[in-house]
Amino acid sequence: MNESQPDEPRPEETPETGAAPEGIAGEPGTTGPQSGANPSTALPNYPPVIPGTDPTPATPVAPAADAYPGGPLPYDPQAKSRLTAGLLGIFLGGFGVHRFYLGYTGIGLLQIFLTLITFGYGALWGIVEGIMILSKARPFATDALGRPLRD
Repeated sequence: MNESQPDEPRPEETPETGAAPEGIAGEPGTTGPQSGANPSTALPNYPPVIPGTDPTPATPVAPAADAYPGGPLPYDPQAKSRLTAGLLGIFLGGFGVHRFYLGYTGIGLLQIFLTLITFGYGALWGIVEGIMILSKARPFATDALGRPLRD
């Protein structure tokens, strides 16, 4: 030790505890806990979350279609088939099967009920809808979720 210089605390230590002083929230290069943060749960090297702001970064997420080497898919793999829906309407339309297939559960139940109380004549409704689906009528262009029917 050098006797000519008095023992002064170093700037990074406080005289009371010998520990580093508490840093100012969000100030880079400071040590110690963030103001208002619990030091045991604070994450190191992360800026503090300011109340009323969105802590997530504003980086756009690439669409999933870009993940395929050939580019986007030519069709929606979850889209319902127009041919299947039309044939179900023609052959099982009285039971509303085509409506269940397209996701319209309420109308499908109504078609079953109507077919039962009219002793089978309500099945004409399903046959007409099956033909309309196959002829690409505008009311039957999409399923219940709004996806276009695939050909």
